[in-house]
Amino acid sequence: MRVSAAALLAIAGLVAASCGGITDPSKNTVETFNGTLAVGGSAAHPFSSSKGGEISVKLTALTPTSNSFAGIIWAQAASDGNCTANVGILQQNNFAQVNIPAISGAIVTGKYCIIIYDVGAFPVPQTYALTVSHP
Repeated sequence: MRVSAAALLAIAGLVAASCGGITDPSKNTVETFNGTLAVGGSAAHPFSSSKGGEISVKLTALTPTSNSFAGIIWAQAASDGNCTANVGILQQNNFAQVNIPAISGAIVTGKYCIIIYDVGAFPVPQTYALTVSHP
C-alpha cells in the first residue's frame, strides 16, 4: 500500500498536536519584569516555557534616560532554574531600545533567563520594565 506524502504530513501534524505541539504566539504568556539597574550593573530574571513556540522580549520602560539603550541576553538557565554565571547564551542584543523587539525566535520547553545589563550607556541608575512573551 502506498501512502502519499500529504497523508504522512497530516498524520505527523496530528501526532504533534496531540503531544502538546507548538503554541500559537497569540496564546503566549506575557511576563513583565521590573527593577532598577545600577550604572554598569545587570539583573537576571528566570522563567520557564512549558511548550515549544516563539519568544519575544521587549524593553518597555527605561527611566530616566528613555532614549538610551541596554543589553539584553536570553540564556538557558541552570538545571535548578537559577540564572547563574554559567548560563548558556541563546541570543544577545547590545542595543535594545524601548518598545522595539530586542529578542525573538523559536523556543522549546525549558528553563531560561532574561538578563538586562548596562552596556556603558547609562549616566545614572535606570528603572526598567521588560516583557517576555513565551509559551
